[in-house]
Amino acid sequence: MNTPAHPAHRGSIHLEDCEVLHHQDCGAGQFILRLQAPHTATHATPGSFVHLRCEAQLPMRRPLSIMRSDPKAGWIDLLYKVVGAGTAALARAQAGTQLNLLGPIGQGFTAHPERPRVLAIGGGVGIPPMVFLAESLRADSRAAWQPLVLMGSEIPFPFRARPSRILVPGMPDGAIACMPLLDEWQVPSRLASNADYAGCFAGFVTDLAQHWLRSLPGDELARVEIFSCGPTPMLAAVARLARVFSLPCQVSLEEYMACAVGGCAGCAVEVQTPQGPAMKRVCVDGPVFEAQSVFP
Repeated sequence: MNTPAHPAHRGSIHLEDCEVLHHQDCGAGQFILRLQAPHTATHATPGSFVHLRCEAQLPMRRPLSIMRSDPKAGWIDLLYKVVGAGTAALARAQAGTQLNLLGPIGQGFTAHPERPRVLAIGGGVGIPPMVFLAESLRADSRAAWQPLVLMGSEIPFPFRARPSRILVPGMPDGAIACMPLLDEWQVPSRLASNADYAGCFAGFVTDLAQHWLRSLPGDELARVEIFSCGPTPMLAAVARLARVFSLPCQVSLEEYMACAVGGCAGCAVEVQTPQGPAMKRVCVDGPVFEAQSVFP
C-alpha cells in the first residue's frame, strides 16, 4: 500500500514490511537495529526517518532517524534509545523478527558544494543523521568535501570510543576521542561530554564547535556550513553559534509524532517565512529547517 503521491515529496513514502537482520545492544539502553527494507534504503537521504511499528500488539509507531543506508544490499540502520513501552518492546526483537515501517519520511539535509567544510553536530539520539550525512558525502563527487563530525552525550556513547588517528587542527588539547567507524571512513570526529569520559572534550558539544570555528581563518570560515540534530536546547545553541559566525545552518528537529505523514499536524512548529510566521509540520515539511527560521 502506497501513501498518496501528493505533495511530490511524499511520493516515496511506502508502507514496508521489513526483517530484523541484526540487533546490537550498545549499552545504556541504546541499540543499533539493522532492517532489511529495500524501498526505504533506496530512497532514504540524510535527515529522513522511518515510522516504525515496534511490536505487532502496539499500534502506535515510533519515529526513528536513519543512521545508515545501503541501497544495493537493501538495509538501513537505526540507532535508538529505550525511553518507553514501544522502544522497550523493540529492544526485545531478535534477528528474523518481522516488523513494519513507513518510510522514508521527511525533508533531509542539503549540502552545498560552495561550502565543502561541513560541520556536523549531533547530540544524543541526534547522532544518527550526522553519521548518515558523513557517509553520503563520501560518495558525493560534486565537491572535495571536508566534513567534521562533533558528537555530544551525557550517557556513554553508543560505540566504543578510541583516540582518533586523524589530526584536526584547532581542537583543544586532550580532545582526541572519536567514533571508530568515522575514523575508518577517514572522516574526522570528536566527542564532547560533561560526564568526564576519557579523551572527550569536557563541556557541551557546541562549546567544542565554537573552539574549532574560532581557530579558522576568514577564508576557511567562509567555506563552512553547519548541520545539526539533537535536543531543542542544543539546536538553539547551534543556531546562536551560526549567527555569531555568520554561517548557514540547517537543523533537524525532534518532535513527538502521531501519524508522521502530515495528517494530524501534531508535530507542527512555528517557522519564520518571507511571508511571516507559519506553522510547519516537522514530519513532512521538515524535519530539517534553516536554523534561523526556527530559532530567530
